[in-house]
Amino acid sequence: MLEYLERQTKLTGNQHRLLAVAILCNLLEFYDFFMVGYVLAFLVGPWKLTYGESAIILLSSGIGAIAGAAFWGWLADRIGRRPVLMITVINFSLGSGILAFTPDRGWIFLSIFRCFVGFGVGGLYCVILPLVQEFIPSSKRGLVSGLVTAAVPIGLGFGALMGAYLGTILGWRGFFAVGVLPIFTTLLIRAWVPESPHWLMRMGRSLEARASLAWALEIDPQEISLPEEREVQSAKWVELFHYPRSLLVSWIGNLAAQTGAYALYLWVPTLFIQVLSITPAQASYLMIYCSAGAFAGRIAFAYLSDAIGRRLSGGFYGLGAAVLVIFAAQLRSAFIGAVSVFWLMMIATYFFADGGFAIVGPYAAEVWPARLRASGMGSAYGFGGIGKIIGPLGLALIAGSSNIVTPQASVAKIVPAFLYLAFWFVLAGLVYGVWGMETRGRSIEQIDTQLG
Repeated sequence: MLEYLERQTKLTGNQHRLLAVAILCNLLEFYDFFMVGYVLAFLVGPWKLTYGESAIILLSSGIGAIAGAAFWGWLADRIGRRPVLMITVINFSLGSGILAFTPDRGWIFLSIFRCFVGFGVGGLYCVILPLVQEFIPSSKRGLVSGLVTAAVPIGLGFGALMGAYLGTILGWRGFFAVGVLPIFTTLLIRAWVPESPHWLMRMGRSLEARASLAWALEIDPQEISLPEEREVQSAKWVELFHYPRSLLVSWIGNLAAQTGAYALYLWVPTLFIQVLSITPAQASYLMIYCSAGAFAGRIAFAYLSDAIGRRLSGGFYGLGAAVLVIFAAQLRSAFIGAVSVFWLMMIATYFFADGGFAIVGPYAAEVWPARLRASGMGSAYGFGGIGKIIGPLGLALIAGSSNIVTPQASVAKIVPAFLYLAFWFVLAGLVYGVWGMETRGRSIEQIDTQLG
C-alpha cells in the first residue's frame, strides 16, 4: 500500500500543511531552547555568575534533552507519533512559562526548569522528523527533512531579534513568557496532522493507515488497495543494539555534531560581548546575521543531501565547520575597516556547524529499521545530548570555571577552546563520510531490507 506514496512526484497541499506545522513547531521549540543564551548575556553581569554557574545553566537543558529524547522516542514507537508530538509541545511550553518566575539570582531554579524544557524539546525533535519522513516519498525525503530542520536557526534568529530590539522592553522574564505561545500549535496538530501511515501499518491498523495515506495524497481512500493483514511489529528498545553500524553512525555523529554546535549556540552571544566589548543588545544584533548564515546552511545541506548523498555532504559539513572555527579563533582580533573578522567568521562557521544539522537530524532516523525509527533517533539524539553538556562545559573549563566572566578570562583562552570544538567537528565529518551508510533515494522499506 505504501508504494502509492513512492510513486508520488509532487507534494500535495496536505503534505505542505504538515511541513508547515513541523517548521512552526521547530521554530518555536528552538526559540525556547536557545533563549537562555541571550538571557545569560543579560544576567551574567548583574548576577555576578562564574563560568561554572553559567555553564550549569547552559548545560541543564542538555541533560533534560538526553532523557527526553530517549523516553519520547521510545514512546512514539509504542503509542504513535501524533499524541507524543502534542505532549512534548505542552511539556516545553509550560516549562518556559515557569522560567518567567525565576527569582532574582536564582540560577539553581533557572537550571532545574531549563532541564524540564530540554526534556520536552529533545522529545519533539525526535518525533516530528520521523513523522514528516513517513509522509514523504524517498525521492524528496532528504530535502523535505532538511527544510523541517531549517526552522531551528529561524528560532535562533527570532531570539536574536528579541534580544536586539525588545530586551529593554520585555526584560529577560518576558523572553521566557513568550515561550508559552507554542502550546497553541497543539490545535494545529489536532486539526491538520493524522497519525503516520507507516506506524499504523506496523500496528496492523490497515484501514486507518489507508485513510492517513489518502489524506496525504489527497485522494479517495477507496482508490488505495488494502494490503494483506500483517503481524503487529512491536519495538523493544534493546533491539537497537542489534544494529551496531546504525549505533555508531547515529550516536557518535550526533554526539560530535551537538558538542561542537551547542557550545557555539550558547556561548557565542557572551563571547561577542567580551571579544568585541559590546552590549548584550548589540551582541544579539550580531547574532541575527549568524542565524541567517545558519538558515542558509540548512537550505544548502538539505539540497546537498539529495543531490550528492548523505555521506559526502555529511563529511563536507564536519570538515568545513572544523576549518572555519579554527580560523575564527585565530582571527578574533582582526578587523576589515570597522567590521570584526571574528564576527564574519562566525557567520561562515554557523553556515556549516548549524547547516549540517539538515543532515544530522534526518539521517539519525533513516539508518534504523522502520519499527525502531523514533526509538533509534531518540536514542541517538539523547546520546548526542551529552554534547550539550560537554560542549558548553568544555569551553567553561578551558576558560577557567572558577573565574567570574570577564573579557580577560575568555579572550585569552579562545584559541584552545575553539580547537576543542574543531576536534568534534572533524569527528562528525569522519563518521558520516567514512562509516556512514547511504540512504539517498531509498524507501523506508528498502532501508529495512538493507539493514537486514
